[in-house]
Amino acid sequence: MATRPTPREDLRAILFDSGGVLMRPIGGRWNPRADFEPTVLAHAPATTPERFAAAVAAGDRFLAATSSTPATDDYHRLLLHHLDVPPTPELLADLRRELPAAVLLETYPDVLPTLEELARRGVRMAVVSDAWPNLPTLHAGLGIDRFFEAYAISSVLGCNKPDPRMYHHASTALGLAPHHCLFVDDDPTLVAAALALGYTGRTLSRDTPASAPAPASASASAGVPAITSLADLLSLF
Repeated sequence: MATRPTPREDLRAILFDSGGVLMRPIGGRWNPRADFEPTVLAHAPATTPERFAAAVAAGDRFLAATSSTPATDDYHRLLLHHLDVPPTPELLADLRRELPAAVLLETYPDVLPTLEELARRGVRMAVVSDAWPNLPTLHAGLGIDRFFEAYAISSVLGCNKPDPRMYHHASTALGLAPHHCLFVDDDPTLVAAALALGYTGRTLSRDTPASAPAPASASASAGVPAITSLADLLSLF
C-alpha cells in the first residue's frame, strides 16, 4: 500500500494573501487610502476631522458587512454621503486616480528575499486576496507581481474569503489540487477554512517574537500552525 507523501514532498505551490502578508499601507490604514482626506478637502474645504472619522468608521462597517468587495465608486459614494459631500464625477475620478504604489504601500522586509528564494527553488505562487481589481497593478508598482502566476481577487470573483471559490480559483489556475498548495494568511479563520478544503495552511503572525510560542488566537484556537516570518516557509520546500 502506497504511503501518502509528507507535506514537504507534496507541496508545489503557495497561495498568498496580500494585505498583512505581502504588503502594508504606509501610515497604517488600508481604506480609504491615505490621500482620501486631502482629495475631498480640495473639493469641500469645510469638511471637519470629526466628519472624516465618522465617515471612515461607516466605511469600515460597510466593508465588513459585504460578502464581496464592492466597486470602488460605491464605497466612495457611501463615505461622501456620510460627509454630506456631493459625489460628483470629478471627485469620484480624483479618489480613484492612479498613484504610484510606493506612495501608498510598502512590502514587508521579509517578502522580496523569500519570494526570490521560493522562485529559485521552483515553487509556484499565486495570490488570494479580498481586494479591488487593481491589486496586480499595485504589486507591479512594488516589484512583486512577477512572482505570481494567478490572482484570485474578491471584487473580480464576486465573493470574499472564506468562500471556497476564492481558494479554488487560484489552485485551479495553477493546475494543482488543493493538497499540493499551501495557503498563507494573517487571519487564522481564513487559514482554517483552507484546511477544511484540503489545502495546507500557515497563519502569519509577525507580531509574535520568534522565541515565543504562537498565540492561541493565531494557532491553537483555529487549529492551524503559525509562522512569524515568510522566511519560515522555506523549510517546507
